[in-house]
Amino acid sequence: MHVRLLTSAAVLALSAGSAMADYDLTILHTNDFHARFEPVSKYDSSCGPEDNAEGKCFGGSARLVTQIAQERKDSGNSILVDGGDQFQGTLFYTYYKGKLAAEMMNKMGYDAMTVGNHEFDDGPEVLRGFMDAVNFPILMSNADVSAEPLLADSLMKSTVLEIGGEKIGLIGLTPQDTDELSSPGEHVTFTDPSAAVQTEVDKLGAEGVNKIVVLSHSGYSVDQKVAANTVGVDVIVGGHSNTLLGDMEGAEGPYPTMVGDTAIVSAYAYGKFLGELNVTFDDDGHVIKAVGAPISLDGTVAEDGPTVERIAEAAKPLEEIRTKVVAESSEAIDGSKDACRAAECQMGNLVTDAMLARVADQGVTVAITNGGGLRASIDAGEVTMGEVLTVLPFQNTLATFETTGANLVAALENGVSQLEEGAGRFPQVSGLKFTFDKAAEVGSRISDVMVREGEGWVPIDPEGTYLAVTNNYVRNGGDGYAMFKDSPKAYDFGPDLADVTAEYLAVNSPYAPYLDGHITAK
Repeated sequence: MHVRLLTSAAVLALSAGSAMADYDLTILHTNDFHARFEPVSKYDSSCGPEDNAEGKCFGGSARLVTQIAQERKDSGNSILVDGGDQFQGTLFYTYYKGKLAAEMMNKMGYDAMTVGNHEFDDGPEVLRGFMDAVNFPILMSNADVSAEPLLADSLMKSTVLEIGGEKIGLIGLTPQDTDELSSPGEHVTFTDPSAAVQTEVDKLGAEGVNKIVVLSHSGYSVDQKVAANTVGVDVIVGGHSNTLLGDMEGAEGPYPTMVGDTAIVSAYAYGKFLGELNVTFDDDGHVIKAVGAPISLDGTVAEDGPTVERIAEAAKPLEEIRTKVVAESSEAIDGSKDACRAAECQMGNLVTDAMLARVADQGVTVAITNGGGLRASIDAGEVTMGEVLTVLPFQNTLATFETTGANLVAALENGVSQLEEGAGRFPQVSGLKFTFDKAAEVGSRISDVMVREGEGWVPIDPEGTYLAVTNNYVRNGGDGYAMFKDSPKAYDFGPDLADVTAEYLAVNSPYAPYLDGHITAK
């Protein structure tokens, strides 16, 4: 019998070679920026220079530049990623499309981004131009883009970064109903998020990648389902539902939210926060620690001087449009997501009243719009065109059409079908009253639908014919309103909805916001 004796030096060398080493990674993240290159107010609307100087504003690209640099300096291994929807939301996007977003994201040094539904608002062409302009990969796993030549050779499902000697797999997700939410065109087909993620996790695992981060523009509830229905996902960086996670006022859950071994994070929207998650992985790629919080980019965060100057330069062509005062409001007009996607809201009343007033002389008696199309509140006092355009940034036009009472009820059912997700299809209406029951089954939540007749209200007639007004996005089936797509007498080319609203405010200045209970919940 031969006995092999190891020297103490050899034992030490063998031990060192097989030691298990933890790996620390800081994930810095943003989501739903929506072209808020300038600071925003507490209402997510524009915030003037005086208020900014007094420390009353939040966010803006210049604060992001400062905070990202500071967090990178304080971190070891770090990545900077985005959960989608850089596009759409202010005149900056209307004027520059994706060019300014690409410039700012390159300056900040993003490592990857997923496609949000609003990245498709101007079709695959503008998305491709943005992709060509950025210095990092854009990801989307749950879609087949092989038939879309603008995306087929450039839009990846996943990518791998090497940070501090370790490989990090990144996977992108976008809403499965993006074809209803935006304008991806007929050549892009969206698929189930959990199945798509698992396919990419397995593929990356086969390549030896055991640390997986999903960039998910799918909403907080979908993120939790993906975490529960997949194996091998370590972190999900969320977007789409504008969810704030943490222990601060207004947070919808803990930061991170743990589902099994998966850490889910999200940092609200509009650049008000920079998310920071510090993750420790063991040698097998399992998360053994995940801690952090969204960092508030309030007035205490200094603005980077060169970025301030660049944004001011970019704003010059927009100035004449947005500084024009169009009216006054006696109080703040609430257009918040929490209000307008769940109940009657003041901004919904303003916009639908404005729509109906504009076309009432055509015999139109009902107005309906999607709560998700209302993107901000307006504070009390002078109302500028810039503020109106921040509320209504999509360049939607007034669309009139003929429909039946049964179709209108079906539209309301669609509008309340995704209450649990806080979906943007919630119906804001004028000339119409209804009750909804959130606890009832989808498809049977609506009751007591009434239409205005003269000075009173009468029950809607399912067989009756009504002239209605909405925006061209909803009229063409956006946000699930497919029942309007083939409507007779449809005309989608009316005036811009922002202009209609500004003119209505001017006629009714000083405008008095109101709620009158025409939408009620059981």
